[in-house]
Amino acid sequence: MSDTSAARTQSKERRRTARERLLAAASRRFYADGVAATGIDTITAEAGVAKMSLYNNFSSKADLVIAYLDARHEEWMGLYRRRLEGVRDGRGGVLAVFDAYADHAAFAYEHGFRGCGLLNAAAELPAGDEGRAVVRRHKEEVESLLAGHLEELLPGRPEEARAMAEHLAFLLEGAVARAGLECAATRLDHARTMAAHLVDQL
Repeated sequence: MSDTSAARTQSKERRRTARERLLAAASRRFYADGVAATGIDTITAEAGVAKMSLYNNFSSKADLVIAYLDARHEEWMGLYRRRLEGVRDGRGGVLAVFDAYADHAAFAYEHGFRGCGLLNAAAELPAGDEGRAVVRRHKEEVESLLAGHLEELLPGRPEEARAMAEHLAFLLEGAVARAGLECAATRLDHARTMAAHLVDQL
């Protein structure tokens, strides 16, 4: 490798590291304190990088918010995929969705669990904001995953599967909201039990 190539690789590694540190800091602060209340200076100070590093990696705070929302979606998807390991039927798949939400709630948040980080952020963003579209896609994907698992249990009855998926999605969202208000995952445990009962009635 030439000196120029090595320098380029090291520079890229430094940028990647700075980006990761900025995103991690933003994730902590946005979830703990809110998007609007968290300024660029707070994020760069917590990340331990110069302010220019933020603008070298993100075009604006709005761009950083989108990256945070995308990262939170991917984080949840990772929890869901891990829960799917060993699942052998549609019932287990449905419960894996609920378990992934409980796993997210169990993270060591600075001020405890405050509900769905995606919805919390969406509530602060104006109508038409790109971030709200990211959150909507996440929620639609969760409902679609539920529908896919339910279709295994209701072969040839896709409309019923979609209707039940919507029902379970509402149950899940309500449980997440209450769990966030109570700073405890108890409501999510209850929702999982209710979901299991509903699925067993199919």
